[in-house]
Amino acid sequence: MLALFLTFLAASAAAAATGVIFKPGAWYDALNKPSWTPRRWMFPVVWTILYIASAYAAARVAMESDSGQALAFWTLQIALNTLWTPVFFGAHRIKAGLVVIMCLWLAIALTLLAFVSVDLIAALLILPYLLWVTIATALNLWIWRNNVAQSA
Repeated sequence: MLALFLTFLAASAAAAATGVIFKPGAWYDALNKPSWTPRRWMFPVVWTILYIASAYAAARVAMESDSGQALAFWTLQIALNTLWTPVFFGAHRIKAGLVVIMCLWLAIALTLLAFVSVDLIAALLILPYLLWVTIATALNLWIWRNNVAQSA
């Protein structure tokens, strides 16, 4: 189980690395954002917790038979997670970021649904991730709609 967890955690760390490479910076600071935007310090704290929980959930599912589709959805969501930061913060493509994060939300929802049929605890560990990405999707949408000049 430990080797599986560390493998899924390594995939999550690769996704997290994009946040280190592509920081929000002056471009993001200049965008019009809603009053409910989470504080900047919250992002690394929340993402660290979510990545650990998601990796543990995936390791639990990987221990079960007939988990192939569930793990395929997990792989899809971590790939989309890795893509969003360079698109949004790196390329400053707000609309393209919205498309990516909407696909990410769907992939996480499918992961959660697939995990339910394999391991309920694993599914419950994914639920906060889906909730956080729901907030992030709403934030991305709000920024896109309220920053017309920067909305590529």
